[in-house]
Order: sequence, then structure tokens, then C-alpha cells
Amino acid sequence: MANLFEKLGNTSTAEPMKKKFPLPIIIFATVAVILVILIIVLFVANGKRKNEGNNGETGNSSINTSNENITLAYWGLWESEAVMAPIIKKFEDQNPNVKIQYSQQRFSNYESKTYTRLQQSTSSSEPAPDILRIHNTWVPKYAKYLSPLPSSIMSREEYSQTFYATSLEDFTGKDNNLYAIPWSIDGLMIFYNKQLLQKEGVSTPPTDWDSLIELAGKLTKKNSSGAIEQSGLAMGTAKNIKHAGEIISFLLLQNNVPIIDETRTTVSLNNSRSISVFEMYTNFAKGETAIWSSSLRSDLEMFYSGKLAMMIAPSWRAFDIINSNSTIEFGTAPLPQLIANEEPVYFSTYWGDTVSKDCKYPEMAWKFIKFLSEKEQQLELFSSSVSNGQRAFGEPYSLVELQDEMEGKAYISAIAEMAPYMKSWQMGDESSVKGYINEAITSIVEGGTRVETALRNAESNINQQLAQTNK
Repeated sequence: MANLFEKLGNTSTAEPMKKKFPLPIIIFATVAVILVILIIVLFVANGKRKNEGNNGETGNSSINTSNENITLAYWGLWESEAVMAPIIKKFEDQNPNVKIQYSQQRFSNYESKTYTRLQQSTSSSEPAPDILRIHNTWVPKYAKYLSPLPSSIMSREEYSQTFYATSLEDFTGKDNNLYAIPWSIDGLMIFYNKQLLQKEGVSTPPTDWDSLIELAGKLTKKNSSGAIEQSGLAMGTAKNIKHAGEIISFLLLQNNVPIIDETRTTVSLNNSRSISVFEMYTNFAKGETAIWSSSLRSDLEMFYSGKLAMMIAPSWRAFDIINSNSTIEFGTAPLPQLIANEEPVYFSTYWGDTVSKDCKYPEMAWKFIKFLSEKEQQLELFSSSVSNGQRAFGEPYSLVELQDEMEGKAYISAIAEMAPYMKSWQMGDESSVKGYINEAITSIVEGGTRVETALRNAESNINQQLAQTNK
């Protein structure tokens, strides 16, 4: 480069150049050459920095910057520190400069606490967790505070081949980015009292709605005044059915109702198909043929006291039943289907791990989440949840390749059958949406409100809420 400047400034060649080219052109050429040289130098230096930050991983310096120590705060829900510690240590041993600080959160206030912390982290020094758990319906509300899954960690194609179809759809944001890796897979299923069904000569619940409703009627017992003493199936109300909102969502999806639009801010409930679904559901608690009543105890209490033959809930309700009455004999079965449907439809409700937008090392955080989702870790976590967590079973595996591992296992065998056909919908503000749906059900059953009126009110309230949270 020194030779170049010497030639440009050499007096022996300056005169001929002045004769051939005007001075402005000579100046312009000189500046252009200098700029080209500077660009080349910057390009080389930038490439060198990228290579130094690579260390054989993904090429992004946020994964591993030389020997810099990285600490990631991880909020979980169901697993204790005793269950998580061996898995975390394995990852830390593979990544010596990384420390995972795990904290098991309480479920009772988790949603509000997590969302508030994510909001505060954008405008204050209050830190959000680097890694957190979100429900499969939350993405439209949470995406603005999350860091999307980098393709360097897992491509969309790999994701779709690794996990069930519902996860790909549930955790895809409006920008087409993926925002969580499923921690497990779960969904609604039928819980049934084996002894009550056996009294009617039935070993397992029927697989279609018509037969199930007929059996539920036979299993419902009333006293001389017509009050229900034993119910065949908990359906029809909201206040005393733990998962009424999810059950309605399942029925809407099973009846091909287009619940929410592409913006994830507008739901459609006041239409003929939705009206039919709500009429069918609430009729279970109306009239002389009712099999359920709003005056009964909760479906969970009725079930573990032996007064309810069948109820609909996700797999983890088994823990509540076992803890409340360890002597009750019960099983689980897939949800009933509409005979007219060509393909079964089931309802998914589960959790995934994600990374906050405030995380300083998002790719390392995603690397850890992917590590947790791998086969070896899922098998170990399932086993540890039983031995250390003293639970009847661990989280149902989110990996498609472990579907066979769930078959034949008590309580979760039904998940293996349903998982490939599970669906959900992106409510965003799940608690508000379910609250307004439950209000509509209660107003129909207890208040005598017309179904059309109740759904028009619910639709309006939900859309006003989603316009704020899901924007």
C-alpha cells in the first residue's frame, strides 16, 4: 500500500498525468482507491471476528465468546430442582463456561408473574428470566417479548419432523418464526371409573359421541326428586367443570369452526356452527334428560369420590385423583369422535420452553432448550419425575420418535394415539378467552340467556381483549 501512495505522489510521473487527465479526475481516482482498500480491510477484519466467535458451533458469537462465563436464568413449572439438577449438570459439563440457574415456579400465579416480568424488562432494570415456559396457546400475546428460535439451532423442516404437527402450528408466530420447543405433549382425554363402567358391562368408553352419550345416560342415577346422585359424564356447565373452556374449544375444532383469523385478534363465535356446539354442550345440563347439573360438586371431586363415571381433562389430572383417593380404579381413553369426520380431531394443551427477548445469549439459551428436548434427556426426565418427583408418570414425550414409548403406559397411552391428530388454537390471552367462554356457558344454563345472545356478547368481549394483548 505504501508503494501505491509513493507512485501517486511521485513528481516524475505527475506532469504526464496532469497532461493526460485533469486534476479533479486524479483526485477522484485516488479517493476511490483508498475507499476500496478500506472496504477490503474492514471485510477481512469482520470475517476474522466471526471465525473467532464460532468455536465450532453455529457461527454466532452469542453462543460462546471465547472463555466468557454465561449465566442463564431458567423458570420451570412442574419439575423440582432435584429432577432437573442431573440434566442441567450434563449440559454444563458439555459447556464449561455456562451456568443454568433453575427455579421452579408456582403455577397459581405463573402467567401473570411471567408476563409482568417480560413487560418490565423492556422499560426497567428488572430482569426477565432468560428461559421460560409458555402454554401452547400463548404465542400471539407473548411473541413481542420473545427471541425466535434460530434456524442455526433447528430449522423449520427439522422441527416439523421432530415434533407433532400441533407444536409446529401452535408455536409459529404471525411473522412465521418459531417461538418455543415443546417440553411435552398433552391433551384432553376421557377419565373413566372402571368399576362404574363394569356395572354396565363396559370395559372402556365408546369411541364415538353417539355411543358415549348413550352410555352416559345409563350411568346417570337420580333420586326420587330427580336430583343427580351419580353422573355418567361431566358436560354442560362451566363453574363446576375444571376444563370447560378447553372442552368447548375441542368441540369447535371437531366441528370445523374457523375460530380465529390470521391476525389472531378476531374470533368468530356467533355463527351457526358455533351455536350448534354451545347448544349441544349446554343441553347436557338441561331438562329431564340432563346427565349433569350446576348444583353438583366439581367434576374432579365427583370423580375421585366415585360419583362420576367419566370426565374430560388433560393427563396431569391423574395426580389430583391419585392424591385425593389412591384406592379408586380409573383409566384414560381418547376423546370420542364424530363419525362423519374422515380424520380424528383431538385437543392439545401442553407447554413449551422459550427464550426472552431480554436474554443476552439467546442462541446458547436455545441450544440448552434443544438439548432438553432430545431423546436421551426426555427419557431421563420422565424416569426422574417418577423416582425423584414421586409421581405416577413423567411428562408425555414431545418427540414423535418416542410415540411408541408411551403406548401401553398407564394414564398416557391415550396420548400416544391422539398426539398425531391433536389441534389447538392461538388464543394468546388464554385466561381471558376461557373466562368469557365460561361466562357464556353459565349465562345460557343458569341465566336462561339465548345462545345467540350469549355468543354475541362473548365474541365482542374476547375481540376487545385480543385487540389489546395480541396486537
